[in-house]
Amino acid sequence: MKGCARAAAVMLIGLLGWSAQAQTQTQTYPSRPLTMVIPFAAGGPTDVIGRIIGEQMSRSLGQSVVIENVVGASGQTAGLRVSQAAPDGYTFLIGHTGTHAAAVALNPKLRYDPLSDFTPVGLVNTNPILVVARKTLPASNLREFVAYLKASEGKVTNAHAGIGSVSHTTCLLFNSIVGIKPTEVPYRGTGPAMNDIIGGQVDYLCDQIVNVAPQVQADTIKAFAVAQAERARSLPGVPTTDEAGLPEYKVQVWNAMFLPKDTPRPILDKLNEALVAALASPAVQTRFAELGADVPARDLQSPEGLHRFIRSEIDRWTPVIRKAGAVLDQ
Repeated sequence: MKGCARAAAVMLIGLLGWSAQAQTQTQTYPSRPLTMVIPFAAGGPTDVIGRIIGEQMSRSLGQSVVIENVVGASGQTAGLRVSQAAPDGYTFLIGHTGTHAAAVALNPKLRYDPLSDFTPVGLVNTNPILVVARKTLPASNLREFVAYLKASEGKVTNAHAGIGSVSHTTCLLFNSIVGIKPTEVPYRGTGPAMNDIIGGQVDYLCDQIVNVAPQVQADTIKAFAVAQAERARSLPGVPTTDEAGLPEYKVQVWNAMFLPKDTPRPILDKLNEALVAALASPAVQTRFAELGADVPARDLQSPEGLHRFIRSEIDRWTPVIRKAGAVLDQ
C-alpha cells in the first residue's frame, strides 16, 4: 500500500509539474519566432496574402513570423505538415479553399481531416472569381458567352492551372450551372494558362481576381462577370453575375489560418487577437484592396465562425467535384 501511495504521489507531482510548465509556456507565448506554412510557391496569391498578414501580426506578437513555403499535392502536403506539428502555437497554416474544402472530394486518400485535425484560428481573406475568355471569342457579355458555350460544347476549351486548383474547381461549378462539359486543358500553373488565353489557343478560364485583373485592365482578355453580389473595387467596369444574368454562380476563393489540433485555448486566443488586429489595420486593408482581396466579416474571423464556414464549404464543393469525377493525381 505504501508503494502504491508513493507511486501515486510521484505521478501527481509529475502532473503538477507538467501543468505548471504548460501554464508558463502559455503565459509567455510567443517567446520565439513563429512559422507560417504556406501551401503554395513564393509569389503566388496565397503567399502574398500570408506575407502581408505575417508582417503585421509580428508587430503585435513581438516575434517574427517566418514564412515556409511547402508545395505539393495542391496544398495538401503543407496541410499534412501542420496537422502533424506540435500544438504549441509556433507552427500554423495559411489554408485555402483547396486544402480544406475541395481536397475532401478530390483525394479519397486524404491524410488529414480538415475539421478534426486542425484548430481553426480565423478566415484571412476572400478573393472574388472572374469568368474570362480569349479576346477573339465571339461574345460581348455573359449571356452571349453562355449561349456560345452551349452551341459549341464539343469544341470549347476550358483552361485551368491543374487538377484541384482554384481555376479548376471554380470552373467545374460554372460548367455545372451552365450545363456543359467542355474540353478541359490543364496547365502547370495559372501563368501558362493565361498566356494561352491571351494568345487565343484556349477559350476561357475562371480564376481569382488577383490573377486576372492585370490582363483585364490591359484589355488583352475579355472579362464577362465577377462571381459575387457587388462589383469588385479593382475592376468596377466588370458586371456581377447577378447583373450579367447568372445569379446562381457566386463563388470566392479564400485563405484561412489554422493551428494543429489540441492547441491550448489561451494560445489560440492570442494568435486570433493578432490576426483580427492585422485585418483591422489600414495598411493591410490598403494592400488587400490593391490586390482585389476582401477582408472577411468579423464573425468569420473567429475560430467558431471559421469552423462553421469550413463545414459549409466542404458541403458545397464535394458534390460539384464528385459529379465531375475529378480526382487529384497522387
